[in-house]
Amino acid sequence: MTADQIIATLELEPHPEGGFFRETYRATETLSRAVLPSRFRGERAFSTAIYFLIQGKQFSALHRICSDELWHFYLGEPLELVEITSDGRLTMTLLGHGITTVTRPQAVIPAGSWFASRLARPDPHAFALVGCTVAPGFDFADFELASREKLLEAYPQHEDMIRAMTRG
Repeated sequence: MTADQIIATLELEPHPEGGFFRETYRATETLSRAVLPSRFRGERAFSTAIYFLIQGKQFSALHRICSDELWHFYLGEPLELVEITSDGRLTMTLLGHGITTVTRPQAVIPAGSWFASRLARPDPHAFALVGCTVAPGFDFADFELASREKLLEAYPQHEDMIRAMTRG
């Protein structure tokens, strides 16, 4: 299938950070604000899940959320996850079909890390379809799209990657 066929079949919509997505699961049970860490501003579903697709030269811009996010590779070309940890380390994880010394079918981005994604080899006809599971569940109130200037101030050692993976 082509990326456009997958987008249509799975009814994916544009995502604010880049790429396409659709929520596929939201737990009906919730965690109250009282039992969650202080970084959460309200109650959250136990867990949520989405499909996420990147194609061609698209990228998911650097952003962070308040929960851990587990990425699952489904289909297409390898996807590169870029992470800047809270202590300033830059890590790259390659999601893909093969289980090798560099490629894995799953990866975890810890709560609070800045992260982004892009195809490992940008080809106009290539795509990657992945799934993302978030616990406690995702809420846009917990979503922060990176400011290029603020990240450059905080992590000047990663200037090239920050410029490549932000939109301004």
